[in-house]
Amino acid sequence: MGSDAVDAVQIAGVVASNDFSVWALFLKADIIVKAVMASLFFSSIWCWAIIIEKTFSLRKLNKLAIEFEDNFWSGGSLDAFYERLNVQKLDPMSAVFTAAMREWKRSKEVVGGRQTGSSLMERIDRVMDVTVNREIDRIERNMTILASTGSTAPFVGLFGTVWGIMNSFQAISLTKNTSLAVVAPGIAEALFATALGLVAAIPAVIAYNKISKDMGRYAARLEDFANEFSAIVSRQMEGRE
Repeated sequence: MGSDAVDAVQIAGVVASNDFSVWALFLKADIIVKAVMASLFFSSIWCWAIIIEKTFSLRKLNKLAIEFEDNFWSGGSLDAFYERLNVQKLDPMSAVFTAAMREWKRSKEVVGGRQTGSSLMERIDRVMDVTVNREIDRIERNMTILASTGSTAPFVGLFGTVWGIMNSFQAISLTKNTSLAVVAPGIAEALFATALGLVAAIPAVIAYNKISKDMGRYAARLEDFANEFSAIVSRQMEGRE
């Protein structure tokens, strides 16, 4: 009973003499552990900035796509719609449409009109495919940062954990003392590094999966429009032959 009371007093003394706040743990950490903590912290901030930007960007793109589709399927002249879009800042769906219309209009200016309908359709389809791929690449920019952070942050945190525990063992060997006062600071730093790794990785993984799914839907929407517009152009060309 007496030894238990002594241990309780020692533990209370350790807690009182050591500040285990987040800032204190960072300041007291080894330079390697500090570098790990700082890298994980800034990676987490960077990931959150990307998450917020992509979330609002996708909402805006879907809103613009709805407006474009309403105007496109309103039954008006495609030439008039094209001229109206040509002077505006283009969203991806508008960019696909204008690229196809630009190629179609260029074909009408060919002297003698010696090109065949099939060759023109191939060029229009190719132009739309290139535009779709370019717009999708632009939308997916910085997504690799989320994927990389989600996959590597736990291991970076684990490295900081191992390093902190090594420091604790070194402190034990130097002082030849296994008391909590010797071991606690290094273990606390190690666990804090692990926690930072998880804090950076978990939101990055969840956001990457969610945003990738939303981007996949938007990419499918672009491709569906390109296929529908290709069919419209093909019918109009067949009607003129």
